[in-house]
Amino acid sequence: MILFVLIAGAATGLLLGIMGSGGAIVTVPALLYLLHVEPKSAIAMSLGIIAITATIAAIQSWRCGNVNLRVTLIFGLFGAVGTYGGARLGVVLPVVLQLTLFALVMYVAAWRMLKAQPPRRSVGALAVGDLAVSACESGDATHFPYLRIATHGVLVGMLAGVVGVGGGFLIVPALVLLSGLSMKRAVGTSLSIVAFQSTAGFAGYAGAVAIDYPLLAGFTAVAVAASFLGAWIGQRMEQQRLKRGFGVFLILVATYILIRNLV
Repeated sequence: MILFVLIAGAATGLLLGIMGSGGAIVTVPALLYLLHVEPKSAIAMSLGIIAITATIAAIQSWRCGNVNLRVTLIFGLFGAVGTYGGARLGVVLPVVLQLTLFALVMYVAAWRMLKAQPPRRSVGALAVGDLAVSACESGDATHFPYLRIATHGVLVGMLAGVVGVGGGFLIVPALVLLSGLSMKRAVGTSLSIVAFQSTAGFAGYAGAVAIDYPLLAGFTAVAVAASFLGAWIGQRMEQQRLKRGFGVFLILVATYILIRNLV
């Protein structure tokens, strides 16, 4: 078991470091198929693991000035409410529906990875979690559509709570489009929001499903340590090629989950 924990944690951490918060989407499959954790427990533990890694990364981003506290407060608090509600809903939803939704979320994430994007200037990054937190930058829009941000927070949070993902791949574009944040600030702010949401989601499952806390702690420790190595590797590899490869990987895993789940 210890060997599989090391393998699963290291694989998850490497992807977190290389791909950012989108890499956290592999946490549930790692718990399910490498460590044979029950589905609802895997979803709950995934939220706990993401909460810790995102918190560490958010602190680093905040120190670098890449977290907008106003947006974090609004999106994070409403997102936490949505995630807690989604987690309570996930407790009673049939497992087949939860895993099907999770696979569909993986397909969406894969589409975003494979979607052609204009090349961007490379910037230095420091990491854990979305973990690609870029060099410090300031300057945000002065007016925010608070109602739209809050509404989006609730909706993303509910999805995150039901399927056990941080939702970073949905939060970042929302922050750029709704809040007018730069990409660097959006990435940093998304980490603090993911930390809020995942903590609330974990709380929603705690006590309602079985959680192996020693396994969760060991998995998280290995994932955090491996994420630093993943970030170092990611800085030295061509990002578009990485994204395409990860997108294909997500499609394969999502298809496997659907086949196992439905057939």
